[in-house]
Amino acid sequence: MTTLLTPPPGITVRPATLDDADAVCALLNEIDLLEIGRADTSLTEVEADLKHPEVDLERDSWLLFDGDRMVGYGLLWDDSGHERIDMDQYTLPDQQQSARHLFDLMEARAVERAALNGASRAVVHMHLNIEPTTDVAALRGRGWRPVRRYNVLTRPLSTTADPVPAPPPGVTLRACTAEEDRRRAHSLLQSSFADHFDFQPRTYEQWLDDIDGDGADWSLVWIAHVDGLGDAAAMRTHDNRASSGWIGNLGVLREARGRGLGGHLLRHAFGHYAGLGRDRIGLGVDTDNSSGALALYEGHGMTLDFAVDTWELTVPVPA
Repeated sequence: MTTLLTPPPGITVRPATLDDADAVCALLNEIDLLEIGRADTSLTEVEADLKHPEVDLERDSWLLFDGDRMVGYGLLWDDSGHERIDMDQYTLPDQQQSARHLFDLMEARAVERAALNGASRAVVHMHLNIEPTTDVAALRGRGWRPVRRYNVLTRPLSTTADPVPAPPPGVTLRACTAEEDRRRAHSLLQSSFADHFDFQPRTYEQWLDDIDGDGADWSLVWIAHVDGLGDAAAMRTHDNRASSGWIGNLGVLREARGRGLGGHLLRHAFGHYAGLGRDRIGLGVDTDNSSGALALYEGHGMTLDFAVDTWELTVPVPA
């Protein structure tokens, strides 16, 4: 692999700061338009990423400029505390040489982060649209490969077609407006996703940082309680996307599956967001999910909007 030690001619590179959030959001929405046909990145999402306490912006973020024009953005973080490192990399399609330079910088930092964790290798993951602005052939040439596919599904909503459903017998829902319930939702989601691909265990405090808990609307996070079983499922949603309401997580404990809890929570989200005036709702789902989530969502009228692949790169840590 050839490493570009200096930026391409005319390109400057510096770390991001919180003051760059608006410009980064504009770049991501420019790429959204190219990849999915609409601007769908919210400023709150960008701000949450840049202020995450586990990200050292000076070392784990990069902004690329062609003159005054921002043409690339990279962010790297470490949820595992070991070999698994995550990164987001965005460059405009006319900036492939800049993209190669950014990959060089980010891959080197991923190896450094893994080394600091005492790991013998860095296993780096990145999500890309299946029709990305990134040069996929060049990415494969660097040793990256797709290892998982996620479908983003959406569904139209209306107050006529989507009333808030009555719960099944013995089931009650409650919103997580109390701290105790927020902790319970975290525990339920951690347990229900523990056997899923790429799961990284997170403490309650880490989870709050991950989801921007300070800015979350906790009335849009629900727990399902089943008589005789207890709290058995949780759903986290948020209403800060431009194009739709969003279901971030829907998890049902293994011992409670097959009771219709997932479907009820889904219909509850449909009805609630229709009542908020939303005309569409979306979510992302692992297409190889062993719990049958894809079939559940499709069975409730959700259809493919676009797809995203998880790409993986494995790099040994030098002795």
